[in-house]
Amino acid sequence: MNDNAGQTRQAAVAPFDTAKLDRLMEQAGIDVIVATSKHNTQYLMGGYKFIFFAAMDAIGHSRYLPIVIYEKGAPDHSAYVGNRMEGAEHQNNPFWTPAVHTATWGTQDAAGLAVEHLKKIGKTGGRIGIEPAFLPSDARDLLVSRLGGARFVDATHVLERLRAVKTQDELVKLKRASELITDSMLATIAAARAGSTKLEIIEQLRREETNRGLHFEYCLLTLGASHNRAGSPQAWVEDEILSIDSGGNYHGYIGDLCRMGVLGEPDAELEDLLAEVECIQQAAFAKVRAGAVGSEMILAAEAELKASPSAAFTDFFCHGMGLISHEAPFLMTNHPVAYEGVDADKPLEVGNVISVETTMLHPKRGFIKLEDTLAITDGGYEMFGDRGRGWNRGGV
Repeated sequence: MNDNAGQTRQAAVAPFDTAKLDRLMEQAGIDVIVATSKHNTQYLMGGYKFIFFAAMDAIGHSRYLPIVIYEKGAPDHSAYVGNRMEGAEHQNNPFWTPAVHTATWGTQDAAGLAVEHLKKIGKTGGRIGIEPAFLPSDARDLLVSRLGGARFVDATHVLERLRAVKTQDELVKLKRASELITDSMLATIAAARAGSTKLEIIEQLRREETNRGLHFEYCLLTLGASHNRAGSPQAWVEDEILSIDSGGNYHGYIGDLCRMGVLGEPDAELEDLLAEVECIQQAAFAKVRAGAVGSEMILAAEAELKASPSAAFTDFFCHGMGLISHEAPFLMTNHPVAYEGVDADKPLEVGNVISVETTMLHPKRGFIKLEDTLAITDGGYEMFGDRGRGWNRGGV
């Protein structure tokens, strides 16, 4: 067993804002956090994630369950619980946590080691923050059975707030992800020809993103008048449009944009339709700045949308993004993802990153959409991947 629990350093230097996390925990009434989601354990570990389980968590009869334990006001009591093979990772690039338990293969042994560490730091009672949506039932049952004096509190909101304002390093990664995805989409559109199928185009995008150092996650693609974005043998036909919406990540940070293509030259109607989408986007952009509440942007975009000739089949949406594609700030309610827009009436902050998207489901011309990524700055915003926002020609 590789268990480095006894290995300590003079002082634990956490790769995140511990003072901010302490304040958030105090406000939420949480004494210690037991984080179990991949995105939050990655964040709390300074960007580290174990490559062996990057694609799938399942192994044997259980699954991989990384755990980061953080006690309010006591970073020196922090611990990382990981898979046995992660001892080699720690040997090469030491983890920041004073306690490291790389001794697990499944969920229950991970939860058991978490309990042992909580006992060691005297936190078997009190209020323990967990991530209910990311804590397997057998692991939670074990925690409950062995920590009889504890009260379990949902720490999801606390961890979302912690990640909401991006560091400079995070902004660099998000910008790079957006730029590489944009370049990949434009290269894919240019390479596609009459007769190229959706499955072939999606595979081309996967190769373009992978060759640029991205981890490909998905491609939502439409051709012609269809609004169906799933892969299929449908082939691109001369004079038809294409929409390509892709998510990929760079060192764990998501890029999520949508661009348009056409096989041939766009006619006047297509130019006008994409211009309508662009006007709605620009109305939103004009209200984006640090200190402005999110609802200002939403109301401006919705007013422009209402005046659009295509309003009946057009939709506006915006959401925060970072390690995952929908995170704080949460700006709209149940539209389309089911969460509450709790940040709509709060000021945008420097370092927030948002996705702004307008989607037109034209009954005859097809799926027309722009999706852009904006980082909030002192003077307004910086757009990431600001290329190819018009009609991009296929087959060139």
